[in-house]
Amino acid sequence: MFPKKTSLSNVPKLSEFTSADQVTGVVPGLPALFVADLHLTDKRPQAAAAFFDFIVGPAKQAGSVFILGDLFEYWAGDDDIESAFNRDICEALNATVAAGTAVYFMTGNRDLLAGEGFARASGVQLLADMTSIRFGTRTLLLSHGDSLCTDDHDYQAFRLQVRNPEWQAEFLSKPLDVRRNFINKAREQSEIAKHEKRAEIMDVNADAVASLLRSHAYPTLIHGHTHRPARHTYLIDGHRCERHVLPDWRDQAVWLVFDGNEFTMCSGSEALV
Repeated sequence: MFPKKTSLSNVPKLSEFTSADQVTGVVPGLPALFVADLHLTDKRPQAAAAFFDFIVGPAKQAGSVFILGDLFEYWAGDDDIESAFNRDICEALNATVAAGTAVYFMTGNRDLLAGEGFARASGVQLLADMTSIRFGTRTLLLSHGDSLCTDDHDYQAFRLQVRNPEWQAEFLSKPLDVRRNFINKAREQSEIAKHEKRAEIMDVNADAVASLLRSHAYPTLIHGHTHRPARHTYLIDGHRCERHVLPDWRDQAVWLVFDGNEFTMCSGSEALV
């Protein structure tokens, strides 16, 4: 029914993950808020409620909001916008954009099929992975982060497959229910596979991070995906660099704030249980 799995021999080399698309003509407002890995679904009402609180509260008071992938637990295609849950999320985003906050969205591994239809419905501006943003003299390099987990060869082969335009076109030609069922089975298989892998191979590769920072003139890197929130510092070729890993919204709503000089991690008041 679907294209065959990509051979591991076709997994991109490290150098293939280092190109960035500059956001031309965009001057994001401050403060800038960064989130990732919310994994919103109607099966997690507390997380959805926290998102609505975030989008009508901190987001509306910000100059810009950057969603770096996996806003949704899954996205089966832009024709899934009409589901009540997805429509509510899009309407909330649209209201925030209409109120004056620029919202930028980058796909993750769970919602990689969100495209122009989603952007029109939600009012967000789509970003490529990787994207460089300039705030004065400061350059931030934004990514979902999964391309840096280069030690997980099986995942990288799967990533290459599902981001292939031909694979996506064939997948999107299937009925919506068929796509949803496929995604649900893929998620189940992914959870099983995680338990069989060493934890370290599911994190970013240190050499991949260093190569990426070097190739983009030593920016500050912000990403999600790994669910391992932290602030890392590096000295690469004599240049001091930072890497901020965004938290997932499994336990609490958390976002990173950048005021043009400093980063601060903020969180909602209630646990997502």
